[in-house]
Amino acid sequence: MNSVLLTKEDVSTILGVSVGTLAVWRTTKRYNLPYVKAGRLIRYREEDVRAFINSRMQGEGAHV
Repeated sequence: MNSVLLTKEDVSTILGVSVGTLAVWRTTKRYNLPYVKAGRLIRYREEDVRAFINSRMQGEGAHV
């Protein structure tokens, strides 16, 4: 298992949204962005973040 786990701060920087926005997305299930929860820790698998970004692509080259 070689998954890189990203912090919520890492993901907020990558996506350009606040950590609070990620929390809202998790609690409301607004977007399908899987996460790992261990106690109070929240982590995101790098490949899931990449897949999320690719699924949101619009326009030319959207399905690359």
